[in-house]
Formats: sequence, C-alpha cells, structure tokens
Amino acid sequence: MTWDDIKVILATDCGSTTTKAILIEEKDGEYRLATRGEAPTTVEAPYEDVTVGVRNAVTEVEELSGRQLLDEAGRIIRPAGGQKGTDIYVSTSSAGGGLQVMVVGLVRRMTAESAQRAALGAGAIVMDVLALDDGRLAHQRIERMRELRPDMILISGGVDGGEQRRVVEMAELVGAANPQARLGAEFKLPVIYAGNIDARPQIQQILADATALTIVDNLRPTLEREQLGPARAMIQEQFLDHVMSQAPGYAELINWTDADIMPTPAAVGNIMQDIANQQNINVVGVDIGGATTDVFSVFDGVFNRTVSANLGMSYSIANVVAEVGLANILRWLGEPVESGHLADRIRNKMIRPTTIPQGLEGLRIEQAVAREALRLAFQQHKMLATGLKGIQQERDIAEAFTQVQAGEQTLVDMMQLDLLVGSGGILSHAPRRVQAAMMLIDGFRPEGLTRLAVDSIFMMPQLGVLAQVHPQAARQVFQRDCLVHLGTCLAPVGQGRSGAPCVQVVFTDNGRTISVPFGQLRLIELPEGESRNVAIDPTRQYDVGAGRGHSVTASVAGGVVGLIIDTRGRPLELPPDPVERQALVQSWEETVGLYGRR
Repeated sequence: MTWDDIKVILATDCGSTTTKAILIEEKDGEYRLATRGEAPTTVEAPYEDVTVGVRNAVTEVEELSGRQLLDEAGRIIRPAGGQKGTDIYVSTSSAGGGLQVMVVGLVRRMTAESAQRAALGAGAIVMDVLALDDGRLAHQRIERMRELRPDMILISGGVDGGEQRRVVEMAELVGAANPQARLGAEFKLPVIYAGNIDARPQIQQILADATALTIVDNLRPTLEREQLGPARAMIQEQFLDHVMSQAPGYAELINWTDADIMPTPAAVGNIMQDIANQQNINVVGVDIGGATTDVFSVFDGVFNRTVSANLGMSYSIANVVAEVGLANILRWLGEPVESGHLADRIRNKMIRPTTIPQGLEGLRIEQAVAREALRLAFQQHKMLATGLKGIQQERDIAEAFTQVQAGEQTLVDMMQLDLLVGSGGILSHAPRRVQAAMMLIDGFRPEGLTRLAVDSIFMMPQLGVLAQVHPQAARQVFQRDCLVHLGTCLAPVGQGRSGAPCVQVVFTDNGRTISVPFGQLRLIELPEGESRNVAIDPTRQYDVGAGRGHSVTASVAGGVVGLIIDTRGRPLELPPDPVERQALVQSWEETVGLYGRR
C-alpha cells in the first residue's frame, strides 16, 4: 500500500490511566483529524487486558464518526471501504509506568552518562544510574537492583581496547543481584551490553544464562566519539519483544498494529525531530504530567530529551514544592496566601490527584506550581544538554546529554529558539489560553522572538509513531489540528530600571509604534493565521537577537493570544519585598487579562 492509497488512519496512545484514540481522514487532498475518543486503560485488575481499553476508546470514535472500525469479534477492520474500517492502525504506550531502565556503567560522568543518554533517547525513564564512582558499596548496588525491578538493564563501560576488569566487575554485580523483571515472573530480564568489545566473552559467560543478554556496539568506542544509535534501537526492540509482550493483552495488540508500538515519550520526540528537521527550525517541547515532566529540544538538528521523574502536577506535586520551596511558589501569586494554607492545598492535590481547582485561588496556586515545575525541569534539561567534556565532538543525530561543568556550553540557546510547545493538562486545558502562554513564558524564559503553542488534545504521541509510516499525514495534522498557536513572545535580554526605556516595536505595514518600558508586559492582539512585519528597536543595554542595542526586523506570527511583549528582563527577577512583588504580579495579570477582563 502506497501513501496515496491511505485515506483513513486510526491511532491510539495507551497511557498509564487513559487510552486515547484519534481518527484521521483525507479530505480534499489534505489529512485532518476527524474525531477522537478515550477510555480508561485496562492493564490492571479486573480486566488485565490492554485491548479492552483500546476497543472502548475506538468504540467512542465509532459513535462520534459514524464509521465502523471494529468487527463482531472486536478486531480492527482493514482496509477502509465506504464507512467501514481503516487503512492503517498504529499505537504508542506508556501503560504500566512506561519503559523503566536501570543504567550500569564505570564512570558516572562518562560511560554511565552515555548509557543514560541512550536510554532517555529511546523513551525510557532512567530509574537509577549505578557506577563505580557513585559512592555506594557493592552490596548497596545489589540491593538497589533487586529493589527497583526495572524492565531492562543497560550496561556500558570502557573504550574499545581499554581496561576490561572493572566493566566485568559491574557485570558480576548484575549477575549477583539477579534482579527480577517488573512484568512477567517467568521470563528473563533483558540486559543490553554496550561496552568495551574486548570484554564481550566474559560478559557472555557471566550473564548469558541468567538474563536475556543482547550485545550491541560500544556506546563510547573512543573517548572522542559517542555512538548512541545501536543501543537506543536495541532498547526499543527489547521493549517491544520482551516488555510489551509480557504486559496483559499486548501480544494481541502488537498483532493489530501496522508499525511497532513505540514508547510514548519516544514518539513525542520523534514528531518533534520530524517537524524541526522538516521546517529547519529549533524547537523546545514539554509534557508536564501528574508524576513526571519530559522536556524535548532540537537545536541545529541535535535532539535532546530529559525526564524529571519527580516533578509533576498531581502525584509528584509535593516533590515540586520540596525542590523549590514554598517561597518560590508564593512569588507568582498576586494576592497574599499563608504558607501553611498553600502547603495544605498542595497536600490535598497529592492525595486526590484527579481533582481540579474549584475556585480561582486553587487555579492560581496550581499554575504557580506549574511555573516552578517547568522552570526546574528546563534547568535540568539545559544542564544535561551539552557537548562531550573537554574533547572534540563527533556524534550523529543522537542526544548530547552530560552535566554542565565550568567552561561547558549548553546546546540550548534560547535566543535561537523558534518554537516552544507545551502539552499536559495544566497547559492544554487551562481555562484561558493566555494562562498557558504565561506559564510557558515564566517557566522557560524565552529570549528574543519565540512562537508559542500548545498541544490541543495531546495527540503528539500518535502523530510521532504515524510519522514513521506516513510523515505527510503526521505533519499536516500536527500543524492544522494538533497545535493551538498561542502567538509570539518578544523578550529583550538585559536588566534595567523599572519604567526606563527598553524597546520600541514598529509595525511596518501601518506605521503603528509601541514603546514598552522595562519591567512590564504588553499584549497586542494579532489573530491566528496572520503575521505582521515589525522593526524592533531596543535601547543600548538590551538584546533582541542582533546584539545589545541593535535593531531587528522580523515577521511576527499571530495566535489565539497574540503578541506578548515581555520587558521584565532576562534573567527574570522578582522583587524580594512581598508587598511590592504582589502588587507587581497583580499588575502583570491585569495587563494581559490572566484571570479576568483586560
């Protein structure tokens, strides 16, 4: 079947709590979202069969679209004909907690982190990183492996031709721990070895009988080179063959799909890379969930992903507060709130994770927490997205994640960022779109000119797996139905005195001139689908992309929010005095109509 033959597409994402289905149809030569449906995921008791949730979500799509997609036996009808069936069916999954990997290496900041980068790029949650220099004793490492019960273990260590003894010692610890897999009591735990090729015979002898051992090319064949592709591909293959096949009902689901089931985060990263490369732009994306926050970036074709496993808006909301402190939450509130009351609110959300705010105060608090969760997750992402330490880089499209040290340069350049995309309930379902825009701006602090968007109904995972089999359809739906274009943020970099001149924006089509002093927000209506040519003239201490004091001409894209001019400074600093800060935050809220009329 060629691309031209594909007229109807069904895609699902089996999440940890909800299974979401979308139906895409070709209309007038263009692929568009027809409808969507969802149902509870059913991997746990009493059903213990993921296909039950898939059938229920697809049934809702049937009812909404009028198209019959399931036959009498509950199987997906293919190919499409008239008002029946679909031409292709694809799916992603993070059900059961997603893909959970433990990394074992020699030096935590070198080979172990190379393995961590490979696992993150494959869509995994890295449960822990064990290394000879991690400060733990041998028995503590063994206990940790037994305690966590990962889906698989990735072992790296040593350059080709280098020392073998220490990587063999780490493999012996894995053998001694004999960790049991999280799913499937009867099957062997998948272990991938991606270290010194000279140690392969010893690794085989130690682990082949007790584990499902697979050997791939060394992640770090030399100190100067990092090759993550083979290990990353094997992680996804093992995920499908060993992990997914053990989950309830997945053996049947695998037989339904026309492409390999992908881990949900890997699929999101896939569509990010596809769009960035196809449009030749730099992209940052975030998925803020109840338990974790994933951050993705593509700068100059290099893809990065990080997982902040304890930063979320429901199950992990107390962890956000523990990391940043109550003071950093309170600083975003325009009205006084006692710290004890704030702590109680947050605890209530943690123990009742599915609740939503019932009043304005609760909404303000949750959005304040989201700002800090986004800020901290992005900080961690920038710290990990750097080049190899102290050596000449040579890498493919794979990730470039290591800790930032003195003299190291992050690959994330906010002045070069073209598009910032947010997803997750707190962003996608914000009562006002301007609230989503301000959470992204306050969390990520974009610089210069940056387009803002949110995923309307979180269909990026389905589009990410679809991009592997039909990129044209995935791109068209992503641009026309997935993204809600919020508008553009203009943020000069620099600091100044409140009220002093900062930037002047001239709309070249009609000569309209807007001058914004330092320390303010200004919202200019600019409808979605429209753009305006502007001349941006900063004063001498501010940079909008061409250097301090230098003017920039650009085309500014509109959106449902419009053009937000943010002269609050980069870095963004709030006054320490609570009364002054609350008055300032309240004035910003009123200016953009965050919680009321403008």
